Amino acid sequence: MSGHSKWATIKRKKGAADARRGKVFTKLIREIATAARIGGGDPDSNARLRLAMEKARAANMPKDNIERAIKKGTGVGETEAYEEAVYEGYGPGGAALYVETLTDNKNRTVGELRHALAKFGGNLGASGCVAYLFEKKGQLVFDRAGRDADALLEAALESGADDVIETGDSIEVVTAPARFEALRRALEGAGWKPVSAGIVMAPASTVGIEGAAAESMLRLVDALEDLDDVQNVYANYDISDEEMARFAS
Repeated sequence: MSGHSKWATIKRKKGAADARRGKVFTKLIREIATAARIGGGDPDSNARLRLAMEKARAANMPKDNIERAIKKGTGVGETEAYEEAVYEGYGPGGAALYVETLTDNKNRTVGELRHALAKFGGNLGASGCVAYLFEKKGQLVFDRAGRDADALLEAALESGADDVIETGDSIEVVTAPARFEALRRALEGAGWKPVSAGIVMAPASTVGIEGAAAESMLRLVDALEDLDDVQNVYANYDISDEEMARFAS
């Protein structure tokens, strides 16, 4: 499991996500509206919209909010157009950062990113400077508690998974983006409900960091994810589970 996935799992278990539910809703509304604008408002024919709606339901977003976001994206009622933009850079210890945003003001977004990076010892790089270090993958993360890991492994591989990675109390199932939807449906149909699922930029290699650099890196990721314009943050750091747990406490 990538370092960022492990950090997200630790924070979720500690309830940090609940404290930021308002920000989570803001990001999900933008994603739903953008998905609807690009691919239409029917989730049956728009995989991106369907996945965004499932994430919204998992976050306990009210149905009315979801419907308003779809209408906003399809031009019904109040409309807002957000532009997709990717920013790349480096964090403490030389770890690579790949940041996906949805924004209506790129100048504001860049300024906020630079401020967060500078505060925690990172810097913004040129387009393409770290993209080659990441691969687009379909990812499903399962809570290992009370589950038969061997049975999940067998079910995942039979359903088209490329890899199954066990780390601590989580299990990560990875597949090609084209097979993600079929794999998710197959596993959920067999009773395997993931705690998170989506198309991600997975690091092809990692950079080990520890101590002060590791703590700054995790604080930087949190600061970036707190920005309204930021949808997803991917990083290729490798920090021990013990250090992550200590920093999260």
